[in-house]
Amino acid sequence: MGLPPPLHPLISLLKGARLPAEGVGAQPHALSFYKISYRPRLSSRLKYGQGYYDFEEGGLLFAAPNQVIGGPEEHEAGACGHYTLLIHPDFLAGSPLAKKMQQYGFFTYSVNEALHVSAQEKELVLALFETMEAELASRLDEFSQEVVIAQLDLLLTYANRFYKRQFITRKAAHGGLLLQLEETLTDCFRREDLAQRGIPTVHYLAQRLHVSPSYLSDMLRALTGQSAQQHIHDKLIGQAKEQLATTGLSVSEVAYALGFEHPQSFSRFFKTKTALSPLAFRQSFRHN
Repeated sequence: MGLPPPLHPLISLLKGARLPAEGVGAQPHALSFYKISYRPRLSSRLKYGQGYYDFEEGGLLFAAPNQVIGGPEEHEAGACGHYTLLIHPDFLAGSPLAKKMQQYGFFTYSVNEALHVSAQEKELVLALFETMEAELASRLDEFSQEVVIAQLDLLLTYANRFYKRQFITRKAAHGGLLLQLEETLTDCFRREDLAQRGIPTVHYLAQRLHVSPSYLSDMLRALTGQSAQQHIHDKLIGQAKEQLATTGLSVSEVAYALGFEHPQSFSRFFKTKTALSPLAFRQSFRHN
């Protein structure tokens, strides 16, 4: 990609580097490492109504191994940025952080879902990058990896906290997204071809709402305490209860109408969510 060689074979911290306008880095490509990039300016600052709801101190973008990045959108967003950290998974092997990194949803967010930081948050982020830069530039010894992993762990902990804050600062705009989600789910369950299409997935809903699946689930969890999958299940149970209570359809017919291939799967799902079998629910409802 025309970048300088790393000082360490499994981790590299680039400062002020830009990818070339042509060649490998300018084309969509799959990563073989983790990438964390701080950029002084982000083009995805959120506009809602007549105002902006994000800070203007730049922000962080994250990408994980096997994720496809690059292309015009990546270059327009600022190529590499002020600081870019590239980490091979082997660098983390055997450390608790290796598993922890796989649990951070923001590594699969899209570019327009980047983390926008305040002036205070920016100072924390840059201080951590500078500490890692100094450590990697010094003489490598038996403690170097441990020190850098500790700094990286702290950076990601702050990023997780800042994303939770961002979900709150974007709450007004996300209210519209929640409404779209409910309308999309309602539309899905009212479609006559639901039996053929099957139960809507998180990936399908994310596509309809123009966000990444991870961002959708994390945003919903921050605002409502439930993931996107739980929202789907709640809507599904609501539709099942309505059909069991107001129609004469058999349990098997209700299961098929709601996108279940096997009635047994529907019955297990319903009982798990309500502590009643579909037939027991229907009988108790009519008895009441």
